[in-house]
Amino acid sequence: MDVEQARQEEISDSSEFQVLRHAHRRSGVRMTAIAVGGFLLYVLLSSFTPGLMNTSLSGHFTLGLALGLGQFVVMALIARRHLLHMRTYADPVSRGFRTQSHRPQPDRPGRPARRTPSRQAEGYRRW
Repeated sequence: MDVEQARQEEISDSSEFQVLRHAHRRSGVRMTAIAVGGFLLYVLLSSFTPGLMNTSLSGHFTLGLALGLGQFVVMALIARRHLLHMRTYADPVSRGFRTQSHRPQPDRPGRPARRTPSRQAEGYRRW
C-alpha cells in the first residue's frame, strides 16, 4: 500500500469524514423525497381528481397548470437549497480534507516534499 492510499484511508476512516458523508446522504435523501413526493402528488391529483385540477383560477389558467408550473419552482428551490447546504457544510470540511491530503510528507526519504497548490491555482476542475 502506497502512502497516498494510506492517507486516503486515514481520512475516510476519520469521524469528521463519516459525519460529512452522513449529513450529505441525509440531505440528499430528504431533498429527493420532497421532489419525488411533489411530483407523485401532482400525478395522483391529475389522475384521481380531474375536476379539482380543471378548476379555473383565471381564464384558461387552471389549478392543474399552476401546480404543474409549481414543479419547476420546487425543483429550483431544491437545487438552491442543495447548493447552500454544500457551500455551508460540506465544502469547508472537504477543503480541510483536501489540505490534509496534500500536506508534504517528511517521512518519504529520497523524494522532495510535494508542494501544496495554492487555492487560486487549484480552483475547480472541468469535466
